[in-house]
Amino acid sequence: MAFKTYRGRVLVEGTAEGEAVVVDTLSFYGDVDPETGVLVDGRSISGRILLVRRGRGSTVGSYIIYSLKANGKAPLAILMEKSEPIIVAGAVLAGIPLVDSLPKEVFEEVKDGYRVRVSNGLVEVIG
Repeated sequence: MAFKTYRGRVLVEGTAEGEAVVVDTLSFYGDVDPETGVLVDGRSISGRILLVRRGRGSTVGSYIIYSLKANGKAPLAILMEKSEPIIVAGAVLAGIPLVDSLPKEVFEEVKDGYRVRVSNGLVEVIG
């Protein structure tokens, strides 16, 4: 993929750069191990930029996000098409940059391993 830039809505400010992990939907409670940062499909979100189209699930999700941060296994940033209050609360508690309202094409074009930079709502796909 060639270099592209997108603008989203900042929910938690911050900057980060790293490899992408792309997930269609995610429940932090049940889909990710808070001690290892590994998804049920075996991919790690630890130290990566997590792209999630939509969140789903339990109110425990906020605590899981906070636990990931406390265990040093959190994603560097979370980028979403549409966020939900549970993920927003968890990102705020953990101090993880969170951007939503990104266009659908981001989640169709970006693949695992692509390098992504996020800075206060500006998302750059480096390649």
